[in-house]
Amino acid sequence: MKLPILVYPDRRLKEQSHPVDNFDASLHKLLDDMNETMIANNGIGLAAIQVGVPLRALLINLPDEEGNQYPENLIEAINPVIIEKRGCTTYTEGCLSVPEYYDDVERAEWIRVEFFTREGERKEIEADGLLAIAFQHEIDHLDGHLFIEKLSFLRRKKFEKEWKKKLKESRQP
Repeated sequence: MKLPILVYPDRRLKEQSHPVDNFDASLHKLLDDMNETMIANNGIGLAAIQVGVPLRALLINLPDEEGNQYPENLIEAINPVIIEKRGCTTYTEGCLSVPEYYDDVERAEWIRVEFFTREGERKEIEADGLLAIAFQHEIDHLDGHLFIEKLSFLRRKKFEKEWKKKLKESRQP
């Protein structure tokens, strides 16, 4: 089932997500619904809090060169923790909760993440490039942060001004 995505400045996006304790059918349904929602919205990542569920669960499915996403490439990360990071890189990010806005964000270039699968199996993954960026972006969501918070003061002010204008225009008949 496709779920509604919370959009900035919805206060729920600031919520700290709680650890998942039960790896049961309700978690599996949430993950399946999140995947359907992410695909329907052309996303490459989605955190549970973005659909109003404050649980430490996220999905990532990077597209191939043609933009195709395959089920076998889907990463479902429950209770993810970055246990090591190295380097620094800048990437132009967007977010389903901040639609149609993109900006450069600085993040670690390489990370090691520990997480659990939907069945509760512990996994560890090393990531660089877009996968590292996506993990950091989605884990930020679980901690109640959006990528726009990483912008410089001036870029953040510019964003706020443009966003308010966009919201005002969208409310006019």
